[in-house]
Amino acid sequence: MGDETPLYGIDKEIQAKIDAKYSVEREQQAKQWIEELIDEKFPSDDFAESLKDGVILCKVIGKLLPGKGKFKQSKMPFVQMENISTFLSGAETLGVPKNDLFQTVDLFEKKNMTQVIDSIFSLSRYGYKAGTSPNYLGGKLADKQKPTYSQSAANAANATFNTYQYGYTGGANQSGMSFGQRRNIAGSYPYAQYK
Repeated sequence: MGDETPLYGIDKEIQAKIDAKYSVEREQQAKQWIEELIDEKFPSDDFAESLKDGVILCKVIGKLLPGKGKFKQSKMPFVQMENISTFLSGAETLGVPKNDLFQTVDLFEKKNMTQVIDSIFSLSRYGYKAGTSPNYLGGKLADKQKPTYSQSAANAANATFNTYQYGYTGGANQSGMSFGQRRNIAGSYPYAQYK
């Protein structure tokens, strides 16, 4: 932590808000899900440090998408970031939307660990939906429903829209409105009669 660039101003405020959202309970849930999935314990109690080299994340992808979780064990930052990128591309292949995924620096530099955990939760749901994960974290993904309409319902909706559009039924109109004339307000007050 000694070689990090200090944060000032708005950057410091943003980081404080991100840190405030962090949930240790969600971290423990994500850790437990990963350990059960890969059948292996984390190398340390520090969640971020255990995931930083990307090896565990690649093992997760390997379980969810067999053949996709190739990784290299190395102390070199470039190789570790490459492992994280392998995880992210595997998650996208599984169907996880890009906006649900974290960026490599979020994990590698511990910039946004909340987003890392949210990504793991999302990955668990998509893995469960694909049938490669035995369980999921958080809310279940909804199945896409395609609405079906009968022709008679569509015709009734069109008739209703065309009939009531623009106030042609006599309900909403401009009768009684006057433009360009003064509005007499003095006679409408109750005390006007006493002057």
